Amino acid sequence: MFIDSHCHLDRLDLATFENNFDVFMQAAEEAGIDHMLCIGIDLEAYPAMCELVAPYANISLSAGVHPNVTEGREPDLDELVSLASAEKVIAVGETGLDYFRSDGDLGWQHARFVTHIKAAKIVNKPLIIHTREAGQDSLDVLEREGADKAIIHCFTEDWAYAERALHLGYYISFSGIVTFKNAEQIKEVARKVPEDRFLIETDSPYLAPVPFRGKPNNPTYVCHVAQHLADLRGCSLEQIAEQSTLNFNTLFELAAA
Repeated sequence: MFIDSHCHLDRLDLATFENNFDVFMQAAEEAGIDHMLCIGIDLEAYPAMCELVAPYANISLSAGVHPNVTEGREPDLDELVSLASAEKVIAVGETGLDYFRSDGDLGWQHARFVTHIKAAKIVNKPLIIHTREAGQDSLDVLEREGADKAIIHCFTEDWAYAERALHLGYYISFSGIVTFKNAEQIKEVARKVPEDRFLIETDSPYLAPVPFRGKPNNPTYVCHVAQHLADLRGCSLEQIAEQSTLNFNTLFELAAA
């Protein structure tokens, strides 16, 4: 019923699932989670993440290095293309620009971003975009480099920004932040975004939605994001589930389950 379009399954707190990933997967199935996109953020942990999710057909992967990662191996174009060419990998990233956690000369961050964009164009797979306090710069780079398929993940910008991203052909993904009381500009976007261009996510184990705010997040909570969107848009939970699933499958060119 639901697709969590952005989660970090190798970082979940499994304490409530008997410290067992299989138990978590059973809980996800019972919660109606049909598919999850597990997001890569560095090269060192990537092999173990791939091994963790390998047995599950309903988990896809992205390959990339997060813009805030400063330790470990820097990805080059050939390696990213090789990783992103794997059958289970459907996206490149997460990548982007972050001026909140990184400062000083950020030429290295821009260069990394461009490398990811080039890789995504070669393998013809969408980009997973992280942007914080760098919204317009991120779109400038994407537009200049000719990126035609992307998700603005964990959307936190305003409607003017959303309009530009939509004009460029990108999708907007809403996380638990949209449920926060003080997130009015995000709620406005959630009301206005075209029905064929939104996704839902948890960004687990971070950013748990209300009523779990401040606690470890996991993909079974994506229904709370979906319900909030349904309330904002004046439609049913089932409509949000069906439309976000259709949008995900369309973007990633996946057959419907």
